[in-house]
Formats: sequence, C-alpha cells, structure tokens
Amino acid sequence: MKITLSVIKADIGSIGGHIRPSDKVKQTVANYIRDNSKGLLLDSYISSTGDDIAILMSHQRGVDDPGIHELAWKSFMAGTEVAKDQGLYGAGQDLLKDAFSGNVRGMGPASCEMEFEERPNEPFLFFAADKTDPGAYNLPMYLAFADPMHCPGLLLSAKIGKGFIFTIMDVNYTKGDRVIELKAPEQLYDLACLLRDNERFVVESVRSRASDEIAAVVSTSRLHNIAGKYTGKDDPVALVRAQGNFPATGEILSPYRIGHYVAGTMRGSHNGPLMPVKLNSTVSFFDGPPVVTCAAFCVHKGKFTEPVDAFDHPFWDWVRNRTAEKAAEIRQQGFSGPAMLPYSELEYGGVAEKMKELDERFIVREAKPAKTHKKQAA
Repeated sequence: MKITLSVIKADIGSIGGHIRPSDKVKQTVANYIRDNSKGLLLDSYISSTGDDIAILMSHQRGVDDPGIHELAWKSFMAGTEVAKDQGLYGAGQDLLKDAFSGNVRGMGPASCEMEFEERPNEPFLFFAADKTDPGAYNLPMYLAFADPMHCPGLLLSAKIGKGFIFTIMDVNYTKGDRVIELKAPEQLYDLACLLRDNERFVVESVRSRASDEIAAVVSTSRLHNIAGKYTGKDDPVALVRAQGNFPATGEILSPYRIGHYVAGTMRGSHNGPLMPVKLNSTVSFFDGPPVVTCAAFCVHKGKFTEPVDAFDHPFWDWVRNRTAEKAAEIRQQGFSGPAMLPYSELEYGGVAEKMKELDERFIVREAKPAKTHKKQAA
C-alpha cells in the first residue's frame, strides 16, 4: 500500500511570549482537522513543540497535494482566530500570506513529506524543533546515515552498508530549488564541506542506495527568504524511517546526545545547544534553548499507532542537564563572538539599521607624511 506522510507546522500564537500555544488554540486545530478531513486523510496526530503546532497526516494523495495543504492552512487560520480572541502573542505570525495558493511552501509554515510503499512493519520518527532553523538537522542526519561511530549498521548490515544518497539544498538561493546530490561514503568529504554551513546548505532528503527508497525528509523553507525581512527562525520538522534498509531507531537518535550548537534561541539571533525534550514541551530560558522533540510511530494501512516519546527516558535527563550547562556557558558571552550569529544572519534586524548609521559616521584618516631623519655630520 502506497502512502504519504505529511507534516505541516506553524506558530500561530502562544501564551506569555514564546512559550507554548494555549490548549484552546491547539484543540481548535485538532477539531478542524477532525471535522474536515473526510476523504482526505487516513489518520492524523496533533502536537506542539515550544510555541509551534504540528499536524502529522497520513494519506494517499502524494506530496504537494493542494487539498492536504489547504486543510492544514485552514486549520491554522481557525486556530489563529482563537489566538487573536485570547490575545495570544504572535497570533498567526507564521502565516505570511493572506490567501492560500495551492501549497504552504513559501507561505510561512514548515512542511516536509514523503511517499513510499508501506512495509509490513513501518516504524518512523517524527522530529519537531523550535527556536532554530533547518540546518539544525544537518549534523544528526550526517551522523545517523554516514558515520559508523553513531550508526554501526553501516558496518554490520549489508543493506545499510551500501550507503545513502543525500540531497542538499542551497536555502539562500531564492529563485528556485537549487540542490545537489551526494553519495555516502564516496563523497563524504564533499558532504561535510557543505553541511558545515548550517545557515546555507541543508539536508532536504536522504535515500537508501540499497533500495532507492526515501529514508528521511526535512523542511527547508527559511522565513526570512519568504518574508523579505527577518521574521524569526524556521522551527523545522523532519520525518525519518527506521529499521530494515534504514538505520535503527537508536542509531537515528544517537546524535542528539551531543547537544550540538545551532542557530536560533533569543530573537533567532544567537547560537545555543539543541536540547532533546519530551513531547509537547515548552521553551523558557532565553527563549530557548533550541529544542527538539521526537515521536516514534508505526503506521499500518495508513493508521498510526499511539506515539512513543523517544526522549522520555532517564538517559535523556542526563543529556538535558549537560545541554543546559552548555547553554548557560555560551550565554556568558552575551553578544560577543560566536554567542551571537554573524552579521549576515542579522541583516533584517535592528543590527543592520544600527550598522548603516554607524557606517556613515566612519572617517578615513589622512595619511601623515613619513618623518625623515637628517644624517648627523661626522
């Protein structure tokens, strides 16, 4: 049975600033999906991560289906009206267009989708991040699909050992989808060269070389490229299939123990460690730290099992404590150096205006003539 998994996620209003959506807003989105999905969806699951609401859907209409995208868009619009009635902060802030135009890509919400022939047992992981951008998944995807230090299946499994194909998108290019395909392990160094720049080059998808099946997809839209001005970070989502021709669940999760530094946190303008948190967690410290949740499912004939919270385990408590220490440590630097993002990532904010003002006040000193020394008489 061929099915499509679609995730569409947006910030449409939250309590107390950037903390979490209200129960009423979240329920409004869920109710809209439930009441209007007949003939469209096989199943759905609504969750929140930080101040964002995500809609996970299964269906048989393929990727980029207008009906699926419009359903999600209208559910967010319904939730936005409730958020406005409640006076929530940032009501509808990720809905950057006035009217739906066939696809949510380029309209503000984060989205990713994959279509595949369902296996007899089909486990997959649904990741949702807040207060960061799509590049946050670069390192975990690289380590899970290309590094035997995290994925021993690359050595122990003949199928996984054939490697994977990464599709990388240049998210700074706005005239279209500028992408490149790289094979692991042969082009591992080329892959690393690109993925080191999380703000420009982002993993869009990963495919199995053993079966050519889709293995993982990541949302790649950048809000500041859509809106033409800084509107916040992009709060990306990802779907990853597990087991069989793909890494095991534990291999996919392993890289998240690092708490690697990513862009985001306060005003989307700083670097902070990515903290794996429990489902439906809030954000708090310094509008962060950047957080990621993971719901593990099996899907059969398009129907989801109940989700398992992959980060709800005592081991991840240790990771969270360690990540909190990393967050506190880099915050000691305030605005200085790597604690804040480079100027190129702040170009749509107040820093750009301040720099323009200061630039006009610089002067170029006139060079003083070099002094000459007369020789003393012998």
